[in-house]
Amino acid sequence: MASSVASSGPASSFNDTHWDVLFKLLDAVVPPVVVVAADSPDSHSSAITISEAEFAKLYNDLQSDVKDPPSVEAFREYLAARASQNGDFVKTVKDMIDGLSPSVCGQLRFILGAMGSRLGGLISTGYFVPFDKQPAHTREAILQSWTTSWFSLWPMLARTFLIMAKACWARSTPLLEELTHYQSAIQSPKVQTGSPHNFNFMQFNASEPAVVETDVVIVGSGCGGGVCAKLLAEAGHRVLVVDRGYYFQPESLPMKAALVDQVLQAGGGLTTVDGSTMVIAGSSWGGGGSINWSVSLQTPDEIRQEWAKDGLPIFTSTGYQESLDRVCAVMGVNDKHNNFNFANKLIKEGAESLGWRFKVCPQNTADHEEHSCGASCGMGCREGKKQGPAVSWLPLAAKSGARFIEGFDVSKITFDDSNGLKKATGIEGTWTSRDASGTPFSREGRTKQSVQIKAKRVIVAGGAVNSPVLLQKSGLKNPNIGKHLKLHPCACFTAAFKEEVKPWEGPIATVVLTEFDNEDKKGYGPRVYSTAMHTLVGMLQLPWKNGTQYKVDALKYPHLVGYVAITRDYSSGSITPEPTDGSPVINYTPSPADCKHILIGLIATAKLCYLRGAIELAPDVAGVPPFRSQIPAAERSLSDTEFVQWLKQLETTGVHPRDSMFQSAHQMGSCRMGATAEAGVVDQTGKAWEAENLYLADSSIFPSAGGVNPMITTMAIADRVAHSVAAGL
Repeated sequence: MASSVASSGPASSFNDTHWDVLFKLLDAVVPPVVVVAADSPDSHSSAITISEAEFAKLYNDLQSDVKDPPSVEAFREYLAARASQNGDFVKTVKDMIDGLSPSVCGQLRFILGAMGSRLGGLISTGYFVPFDKQPAHTREAILQSWTTSWFSLWPMLARTFLIMAKACWARSTPLLEELTHYQSAIQSPKVQTGSPHNFNFMQFNASEPAVVETDVVIVGSGCGGGVCAKLLAEAGHRVLVVDRGYYFQPESLPMKAALVDQVLQAGGGLTTVDGSTMVIAGSSWGGGGSINWSVSLQTPDEIRQEWAKDGLPIFTSTGYQESLDRVCAVMGVNDKHNNFNFANKLIKEGAESLGWRFKVCPQNTADHEEHSCGASCGMGCREGKKQGPAVSWLPLAAKSGARFIEGFDVSKITFDDSNGLKKATGIEGTWTSRDASGTPFSREGRTKQSVQIKAKRVIVAGGAVNSPVLLQKSGLKNPNIGKHLKLHPCACFTAAFKEEVKPWEGPIATVVLTEFDNEDKKGYGPRVYSTAMHTLVGMLQLPWKNGTQYKVDALKYPHLVGYVAITRDYSSGSITPEPTDGSPVINYTPSPADCKHILIGLIATAKLCYLRGAIELAPDVAGVPPFRSQIPAAERSLSDTEFVQWLKQLETTGVHPRDSMFQSAHQMGSCRMGATAEAGVVDQTGKAWEAENLYLADSSIFPSAGGVNPMITTMAIADRVAHSVAAGL
């Protein structure tokens, strides 16, 4: 099995032992579960074994929880399936390993190699037996013990393998979608495919190095880069936008789960060094604006005032408000056509009944009466109604003459410091063509070319994960580069309902609970949103207690809703380049205060779901079992004894970086704006303190955490930066 895995990337350094241990670990997460006779020996079974009576109970329980359960035969087949015997699963795992940095891959290889030895088995499992030689039930028990271990290494490893197994399984198991009747935007008869845009991307001949000249080169096609491109092109300047990602026409969207690495950096598997936080960042043409959830919230007044008090008066100026309004107008931001699916209606109606504050979330969907992509819009908008950079800003820039290069990996910014004053003069990097079929999916048949771009101004807009790395690799020394990283950490909550809710249908996030978002009276506290419950997200946030439970609960997908409790963070982290390949290394750990706020959000979510009649409440918190209740919704109260006791257990256990899995879809502040070079990387016009002709225009220059979804704030700041650049050309 494992030896057949071929790779030219980091995965090629794995030997048979590494692969055997890895797939035995992943099989422990989503194991084959087979029915055996009561008198059959199972102590060395390669599968989790259950009796016919246990199987019947599992199926009967599923029938009581699910409106349209699979047949007995299909259920038996589904449980017995072994992930590691699925070629698509194996390939997906290999691709994920290939996406790791060399140092992380080396660490993983060392751990797997150790676990494949008797001594390493003793250290990691307590048994003087290699991990891959253990029976299935023992491997599962070892993984369970890791999740709550006091020694931080084991929970970190458990999180790593749980994420890998869940993500790769969700991306490669069509039987799951078949049995749960999942319907993506590609399959939905409600969805009309949007029109593509012709960006006329520049192409290069591999026979000789290429040199391109322009007035302004913009690194990054996301929310900041797109705004700058439009405004500067319309001002009559020669504009060139480059991005490592590729453009996908609406007919190619939403991106299939197996190809998620095309729209999410590292396939969505980018994590912090301590393993506590999963960092989700867009990586296709249009950046995060191509895969976000349409939520379009302006910078809160209290945060604008906070930033102004730190010596940045631009944020309380009428000019900044004009920028906010201007970017919203371009995208047609409004809440006139907001629909509320089950999950969003639950927040709205639950908050109303409890007297809690909430907000309806404006959407960047122009004047379209219906946006029907559903949850899969989080993998790209098939309808083309979400007015992200690839749909609005960049096509408008193209109309004014902007040029574009996709598949361009920038290696460094170039400078001239011959007169003792450092001036940006352009960028250098490598362009990679599409393959012979016109896609970027294959590794074969693609041209690589070194390209030098000479420019009067350089605008870096690669996002808060990548921009600091580029500055560091380019030799800039400002001590704030890569520091002060904010992530808006969040934790997940899943609830099951008796009725079929089809969580993948309807707009993703049209309501936000704001009752607790100023918990400390200083602008910090949790908000609660519904999540984009396409298969990948749904399976990632589904709690894992054991393999059988996880696979059975996955079949409840049509009855599940998912939420995140997200907080503006006190915590700060850092980003540095990985020494070998320059990929981002993220150091970040949620603080106790942030964990407390997230817990408040989870408790609030539990109350909302309980009162609405959820039959099962499942926060993704280690050591807290799901809470089940069959009490009719009309007879429930927040003072119900069993519910109060369970809430107390959740509150007492809490969420901790040691054994909890946090997520981040908002990265900010890693090249923060400051009133002086000692306080920040750029001034309030976006110009780098350290070099002339160099500007930044993305969420990395937020002075601190923005408190709300960062798209509109990023665009408004980019609007100000673009006007500053234009004034100096």
